[in-house]
Amino acid sequence: MADGNVEDSIYPIAVLIDELRNEDVALRLNSIKKLSTIALALGVERTRNELIPFLTDTIYDEDEVLLALAEQLGNFTPLVGGSDHVYVLLAPLESLATVEETVVRDKAVESLRNIAVEHKPKDLESHFVPLVKRLSQGDWFTSRTSACGLFSVCYSRVNPNVKSELRNHYKMLCNDDTPMVRRAAAGKLGEFAKVCESDQVKADLIPSFTALAGDDQDSVRLLTVEASIAIASLLNTSEIEELLMPTIRAIMQDKSWRVRYMVADKFTQLQKAVKFDITKNDLVNAYHHLLRDAEAEVRAAAAHKVKDFCDALPKDCQEQILMNSILPCVKELVNDPNQHVKSALASTIMGLSAILGRDGTIEHLLPLFLTQLKDECPEVRLNIISNLECVNKVIGVSQLSQSLLPAIVDLAEDSKWRVRLAIIEYIPLLAGQLGIDFFNEKLNNLCMTWLSDSVYAIREAATKNLKKLVEEFGKEWAQNTLMPKVLNMSRNQNYLHRLTTLFAINVLADVCGKDITSKTMLPVLINMGSDSVPNVRFNIAKTLLQLEPHLEDSELQSKVKPCLEKLITDTDVDVRYFATEAIDGIKQARGNTW
Repeated sequence: MADGNVEDSIYPIAVLIDELRNEDVALRLNSIKKLSTIALALGVERTRNELIPFLTDTIYDEDEVLLALAEQLGNFTPLVGGSDHVYVLLAPLESLATVEETVVRDKAVESLRNIAVEHKPKDLESHFVPLVKRLSQGDWFTSRTSACGLFSVCYSRVNPNVKSELRNHYKMLCNDDTPMVRRAAAGKLGEFAKVCESDQVKADLIPSFTALAGDDQDSVRLLTVEASIAIASLLNTSEIEELLMPTIRAIMQDKSWRVRYMVADKFTQLQKAVKFDITKNDLVNAYHHLLRDAEAEVRAAAAHKVKDFCDALPKDCQEQILMNSILPCVKELVNDPNQHVKSALASTIMGLSAILGRDGTIEHLLPLFLTQLKDECPEVRLNIISNLECVNKVIGVSQLSQSLLPAIVDLAEDSKWRVRLAIIEYIPLLAGQLGIDFFNEKLNNLCMTWLSDSVYAIREAATKNLKKLVEEFGKEWAQNTLMPKVLNMSRNQNYLHRLTTLFAINVLADVCGKDITSKTMLPVLINMGSDSVPNVRFNIAKTLLQLEPHLEDSELQSKVKPCLEKLITDTDVDVRYFATEAIDGIKQARGNTW
């Protein structure tokens, strides 16, 4: 561009102006996405002096255009000359951080956070910090909410006087008249606390945390849960007890179920942050109440954390707390009227067996597992079955087998195909745990039934399952038990079942080896070459190509080649195409003399 004439040198800006004034939103959006290319053409100096000011002045547009602009500017540092000049990007991003649309503001803040680290300390104080102050004092709540996300990225790199000013501005945002601003301040309070000095956290931020935790808006209060975790991780046990626990106790008993839900959802993080002593003295009782909360959403969130909560308890009192405080609640939740609560519990309850050991599991947990295996909700039964490995390590799955089988059969025949699909994925795990004899007697026929399912995704998953079962039980089992049933489907009147045979052969050849492939699978394939359905015939050609690595040259010459040559002359164009592809593929693998 520098070598061109005057008209050439102004062309990118002129084109951009025309495109951004066009009524077509798609055209304007496309021009914004080309900004980096235009900046490269202009060079860093003209980008700073012409392009960025132009973008700053044309900030009013459709939200999707502004969103694209905010994203582009976050990656513009090299295009304006690097860290020495990165501050020139602040002006357009500041304007974008004040617009009404939330997603645009959030993207602008994200870009501002990205380029904050590119600023040199002097530029941070002279350019970035003033931007944060302006936003935090803006007339519209939009700018003040955006400001909340910027304090933490600049605080640690400025001088003590500026730090003090930033803390004061943040405290004002925490006390803002507008709930949306207080909500933004509460959401970023923990992040800001992590970069502040310990004394300043205690002196400035904890009072703000306490005020926000008592806010009249539950949407503000629930965000203080995460802030309490971040702040607690910065303090010792005595400081947590003195400065935080009175507020945290109030949060855990909040009148709003949304706040209690957030407590339940973040409970194990809070448990880790407040240390062992406070967990024993306060959190165990609080967790007990959450598991018995009046709202099902809270109980479900708490139930999800049962295993993690118990695992993190001090070892010297772990089993005692589990038996006295947690297990009574767990026994109630097994029969909870809400299926989401029961499903959440079923996903974690098996993990308690490692804490209680063999005898405790058999006495206290086994009856609960058996109850859940008979639950009317498929999700509950499925979650129990999917976590059987935990129990198997402690007591062996044989204790569950009598109740396990009916539950598996029910899930395998469930009307929802996604439930059937989910149970298929756990069959190899169960096969390894139950053993070959149990599998052959109870589950083998079930696996074959899935191969005939009306839903393609089920048939596909069932064929892939066969490969895992052969890996588990070995080639001899495949030869004697599996292959006869699979290959028998090649004679089924339904062509979809015959196709399933081909798909099964494709996945089984790798694990069954050359001997079974050539002696058992190949003859069936050759016979199917005369199938009446073109879809089957061209899949025969594809399958023969797949089996090439597992066959000897003599077999390819005497059996495969005649079959493919016949298919090449087929009346169906697709059959001829795939037969030709197969011959070419084998020639490429074995040499053109084939």
